[in-house]
Amino acid sequence: MAYENNDKKMESVYSKRIKAGKRRTYFFDVRATKGNDYYLTITESRKRFNDAGYDRHKLFLYKEDFNKFCKALNEAVDYVKTDLMPDFDFDAYNHEYADNVPVAVAEGEVEVEIEIEEIEIPATNNNNTEEVDKW
Repeated sequence: MAYENNDKKMESVYSKRIKAGKRRTYFFDVRATKGNDYYLTITESRKRFNDAGYDRHKLFLYKEDFNKFCKALNEAVDYVKTDLMPDFDFDAYNHEYADNVPVAVAEGEVEVEIEIEEIEIPATNNNNTEEVDKW
């Protein structure tokens, strides 16, 4: 995926998309600089209520800040989970979205909602009893 920004092409060398509900999506993109250095962009994209557009907010994270950022993020999340909301079941929100169908993930099990469409298969009058090679 390439983006034009001030006549410079910024190639994404890795991309991960996380659907977060009906209106929010997070994008984690690793990009390369001209000097073969790498940085991360974290983008929140939210669908607007009143029109068909999106609001986007982008954060640039550079390699020298990766460890500090991860440490601070983990500390903040742990604080909420252990000190502020110790009785809340955060695992109840472990959902993946595939084509806007929620897939619950918990303790190694996956539940998937699918629709099965019935189709009619015409009957054949094939009385051939010849054995077929199966691989």
